[in-house]
Amino acid sequence: MTLYSWGNPRYFPRLPAPTIRYFDVAPATRVVADCHWQERPWERVTLIALHGLNGSSGAHYMRGLAAKAFARGMNVVRLNQRNCGDTEHLAEGLFHSGLTADAAHVIQELAHVDGLRAMAVAGYSLGGNLALKLAGEYGPWAPEALVAVAAVSPIIEIEACTRALERPDNVLYQWNFVRDLKRRMRRKERFHPGRFDLTKLNTVTTVREFDEAYTAPYFGFRSAEDYYHRASSMRVIDRVRVPTLVITAEDDPFVPSQPFADPKVTGNPHIDLRISAHGGHCGFVGARSAEDDGYWAEKQIVEFVKEQHRR
Repeated sequence: MTLYSWGNPRYFPRLPAPTIRYFDVAPATRVVADCHWQERPWERVTLIALHGLNGSSGAHYMRGLAAKAFARGMNVVRLNQRNCGDTEHLAEGLFHSGLTADAAHVIQELAHVDGLRAMAVAGYSLGGNLALKLAGEYGPWAPEALVAVAAVSPIIEIEACTRALERPDNVLYQWNFVRDLKRRMRRKERFHPGRFDLTKLNTVTTVREFDEAYTAPYFGFRSAEDYYHRASSMRVIDRVRVPTLVITAEDDPFVPSQPFADPKVTGNPHIDLRISAHGGHCGFVGARSAEDDGYWAEKQIVEFVKEQHRR
């Protein structure tokens, strides 16, 4: 399902063209979102979608989720993380898997500037870790407007996911991630020449080596392992107090299911944990019909958010 969902072409003719929105999240740092607004958007719940590593607002699951949510009357904000979606020119620095400040800024701005009274955050893979970590960091002090959080195939324990990615049978995934990370750094060099030492790229063959060379030192972590530990949502997932949906699969090639059995997850009454036997990584493709394209996780997120918003 991982490969099928990645390679299967998808079309969303009922999803209107987005409005582009910029958010100044830090000094010399902007992120951009593709937004779909209903009429009188302040009367609707707004779904903020977060993509995975090397993804963007244009990822198929981001558009698929947006199409389903918009059809159910929601506003949708498909947010690009720093440097993603060809936005390397908008931010001087890098991004890491636990950097929740940008999503928190977007929530605050939409609430206080746009007057939106109900929002939800849904993330895939790395974005799922961000969504869960943000909810855990909020704890009992989450914004009143935040009604729900959802995560699909979240990398809640990054070290375990990185080890799984390094298995020989995952060489294709590893190669693809590293290739895209290197491309991003080279694009970064065009807009911010000399900002980073690109000679290190020649020795990078794994995501761990990339994080050791670039991500960890840039953000002040002692090492890649220190970064993985501190950036993982598992450190704070027991503090989640917002109604939260977590979907993962036993056959995910590089997100092991074992961490989800931790009492910090299973013992949190605010977390609705759904582990399926099959689904792959961010796949979860079922039978399609005239009314539904079969992407099960997207539908579950929309139904969960609608339910929490009604309460």
